[in-house]
Amino acid sequence: MTTTESSQSLMPTLAGHYYTDPAIFALEQSRIFETQWFCAVRSADIAEPGTYRTVQIGRESVLVSRGRRGEINAFLNVCRHRGARLCTEQQGQVKRSFQCPYHAWTYGLDGKLIAAPNLTDMPDVDRGELGLHHLAVREWLGYAWVCLADDPPSFEDTVVADVAERLGGAEEIGAYDVASLSLGTRITYDVKANWKQIIENFMECYHCATIHPELTEVLPEFADGFAAQYYVGHGAEFGDDVQGFTVDGSEGAERLPGVGEHQNRRYYAMTVKPQVFINLVPDHVVFHRMFPLAPDRTLIECDWLYHPDVVASGTDLSRSVELFDRVNRQDFDACERCQLAMDSRSYAAGGVLVPSEHHIGAFHEWVRTRIGEETRSHDRAS
Repeated sequence: MTTTESSQSLMPTLAGHYYTDPAIFALEQSRIFETQWFCAVRSADIAEPGTYRTVQIGRESVLVSRGRRGEINAFLNVCRHRGARLCTEQQGQVKRSFQCPYHAWTYGLDGKLIAAPNLTDMPDVDRGELGLHHLAVREWLGYAWVCLADDPPSFEDTVVADVAERLGGAEEIGAYDVASLSLGTRITYDVKANWKQIIENFMECYHCATIHPELTEVLPEFADGFAAQYYVGHGAEFGDDVQGFTVDGSEGAERLPGVGEHQNRRYYAMTVKPQVFINLVPDHVVFHRMFPLAPDRTLIECDWLYHPDVVASGTDLSRSVELFDRVNRQDFDACERCQLAMDSRSYAAGGVLVPSEHHIGAFHEWVRTRIGEETRSHDRAS
């Protein structure tokens, strides 16, 4: 009998190769990132017609742009003629159309094929059949969420449900009016770790007393090892002498207008599967989007969002940004340390979860279920 089988305190983790095996990562790309709602772009980043961003979702480059009527569209970033990448820049703006630089096939902002060399000489060609491949899009919390699936899952039963499950009701996040907030700061992190390492780290606080001294000064209960996500509806309370969610506990900005007394002086964190972290504090919101690029590489865009008046006034936001920037860097360093050992024979059968991490087991089961039973054949004997 193994240690994990004989102890109620310890649960087994995923085996090490789940974090390094290209075949498993390929399954995750096709069966998780390309089938679930994926938070792609902040809506304000493509505010004007013709503005666009390109993002990697699973194995696909996706073009997200603003249409002429103000709607957000998402397309596979592939010309229908010979498959050339349509837009190679991460962001940009076009006037009226997207034109492939290879043979000049031209598409409207709505994705329809509107012109191509010699197209009028081919009267049998149906332009309506050769437009860009459209993808499902939903706007929520000021972000464009994209789904590559032909039959997308219910947005309410997946994305909204994750928030509701954490907060005890989806209406709780409405108090922060996230869609109306302005971007104060954005930091992009290139992390040499598997995306699951990062989610697991964010979900637990067993490590907080060890590597997050600034965070546990502001949120003393985190030193006990139980993360905010361990409890439904619970927000970690600021310390008695703490005035704001800042690196030194000093006062932050004014409380967001809709935040209630029961939410004041509290921190809420949640994971929205498969790649979003949302952090709520009284005066701002920290919003992470992960872009898994390889088994051992994950790009993360982190937005600090404040009331528009705060950003417009030029208020110094550095102390609130610095707190979570430090937390991020501490976390990502820990994830990279773990990633280095995932192919070690010491971790071939995985590790263990202590009681304050047991909820991570549900995430592991979700991953296993999503990628299918054939991954079982990859499992190594313990």
